[in-house]
Amino acid sequence: MWTWWFSAGSILSALGIAAGAFGAHAMKSRLTPEDLAIFDTASRYLGMQSMGLIGISLCMARLESATLRYAAAALLIGIIIFSGSLYALVGTGIRWLGAITPIGGAMMILAWILAAFACTKATFN
Repeated sequence: MWTWWFSAGSILSALGIAAGAFGAHAMKSRLTPEDLAIFDTASRYLGMQSMGLIGISLCMARLESATLRYAAAALLIGIIIFSGSLYALVGTGIRWLGAITPIGGAMMILAWILAAFACTKATFN
């Protein structure tokens, strides 16, 4: 199961790099500075948190833990909601989509709390 999460993190990491490059080059002249900053935030969090998902998956390879599985799921959902809502906001101009972003942030925070809890009570092989 850990390999699925590792693959998901790797794919999201690749998407974060591609989105960052797309924003920096193709979108730079098309977006306002405010929207470009929003796009950059989405790309940075996508990249950072996808690496976190890879890290959690590597912990899962050594430790059988339902809590780590919940952490991985919460992180994936958080990444999609956080970065996805920001990309959608910039792409559509619908500003209320920004109100959804904190839900993704809260899911990412929950994921890291769960990961910490799982690893503090665990014995690794």
